[in-house]
Amino acid sequence: MLLNAIRAVTRSSFRALAIVAIAGCATAATPAPTPAAGEHGETIVYLVRHAEKSTENPSNPDLSPAGYVRADSLASSLREAGINVIITTHLKRTIETAQPLAKKYGITPEVVAISGSTAAHIDSVVAAVRRHSGSRILVVGHSNTIGRIAEKLGAPHIGDLCDNEYSDLIILSIHRASRVGYLVDSYGPPDPPGDPSCKTVRQRTEEN
Repeated sequence: MLLNAIRAVTRSSFRALAIVAIAGCATAATPAPTPAAGEHGETIVYLVRHAEKSTENPSNPDLSPAGYVRADSLASSLREAGINVIITTHLKRTIETAQPLAKKYGITPEVVAISGSTAAHIDSVVAAVRRHSGSRILVVGHSNTIGRIAEKLGAPHIGDLCDNEYSDLIILSIHRASRVGYLVDSYGPPDPPGDPSCKTVRQRTEEN
């Protein structure tokens, strides 16, 4: 997992880099890639969906026991990533996913509330990321937002995540003078079984 190698990902090299990322999946014992913060003006963005949610209080659920385990795994996987900005929504499942990492490093997450349309929310998150140029940023979002946030920041088309997809770690290296570098990694426990007709982000990446 060499994130330093993704500075200028071309369409032809994108597939090879993604396969390298998948082969070297981040786990609770293996930290995610750690490029130098702000090196040559780079902004490093890690995007994840919130962890597994409880079935109680469906309008704004807490994490489930499996979700809390995944949140701890995220903090372990990013322990050496030098995160200095965390962006969540106002919903508890995103805040609780980020909480172990935020607590460990004393970071107060920036909350970008979901109000109005999904497209407007995505634009607000993208604007928040761009305000923190040169930082290492964790964005915790939802199955229908993180792929589109990544696309708005310059990644190839990702689309929405499958319902059972929680382990994706999308990594962007943004530089003013070159194309956006892009990797799809994973962290924490494997995803629970899901609809086999829905292709995961990593499966779609391998096909490109």
